[in-house]
Amino acid sequence: MATPDDFVPVAIASRSGVDESVHFGAVVAIGPSGDIEFAVGNPEASVFPRSANKPMQAVAMVRAGLDLPPELLALVCASHDGLPMHTDAAKRILATAGLDATALANTASLPLDASAAKAVLSAGAGPTPLMMNCSGKHSGMLATCVRNGWAHDASYLEVDHPLQRAITDTIDELSGQTPAAIGIDGCGAPAHMFSLVGLARSFAAIASGRAGAAGTAVYGAMTTYPQMVGGPTRDVTRLMRSVHGLLAKDGADGVYAAALPDGRAVALKIADGGDRARPPVMIAALRALGVDVDVAAPLMEERIMGHGQPVGVVRAIAP
Repeated sequence: MATPDDFVPVAIASRSGVDESVHFGAVVAIGPSGDIEFAVGNPEASVFPRSANKPMQAVAMVRAGLDLPPELLALVCASHDGLPMHTDAAKRILATAGLDATALANTASLPLDASAAKAVLSAGAGPTPLMMNCSGKHSGMLATCVRNGWAHDASYLEVDHPLQRAITDTIDELSGQTPAAIGIDGCGAPAHMFSLVGLARSFAAIASGRAGAAGTAVYGAMTTYPQMVGGPTRDVTRLMRSVHGLLAKDGADGVYAAALPDGRAVALKIADGGDRARPPVMIAALRALGVDVDVAAPLMEERIMGHGQPVGVVRAIAP
């Protein structure tokens, strides 16, 4: 389990030319061999990758027979904005199994996108499981269950359900580790805990093809349809659009992971669980790993606002 000693300063937020806040975290980068190229903080710190686990969960589903067009498979890997293109795609996934949105057992939520959430409220509606950012994953889980004849009631979220056992086995394989713990994620699905370097190696396995045909399908879906993985203005979408061939996924509470087909990969955790330090630290780590991020960097800038205007930025100080 992560302890305070696992983390070191990785980013500083400035306001009006004065440093205001310090973010602590841990970062690990691996090379094509899978060995650690550099680390800041403890690369063996155990964390809940949260939604950064979704690519591995999707690999398990595809191995279990989930067969979707790449655009829909990308949504299975998503923490989406809840835009109509996302909710419509989730409905399409469910329809492949003869289901509709009433089958979803994930937590109800408004869309992540502020404009979409405002439109929902203005129409007199409220949170639903379909609009929740994990509805693509849950739609994929349900479709996988139906294909295999497994129970597809709310029990599909239980850790000993055949689907979840298959996911655990896949995460074990790709990370090279047994989870230190399995908790409950924000959406209700099991949340696996393992080390940052295990997370980096999992992403490298998918991006490099070492995860097999299922991993290749997931990699192709996410990198071809990055708008389905997040949304048009989300940093994870901008990052994949700007760095050719890069697989990337954000996770709640300050997690980020990315990998390239040559096996280079980065995983990071911001200790306080805040998200604003993730993008600049990821850019710094990729640059230190020799990745060309010149196009992505300005798109990933995290600005500090004052009276509605930018008055500072969050800057990485490591690696």
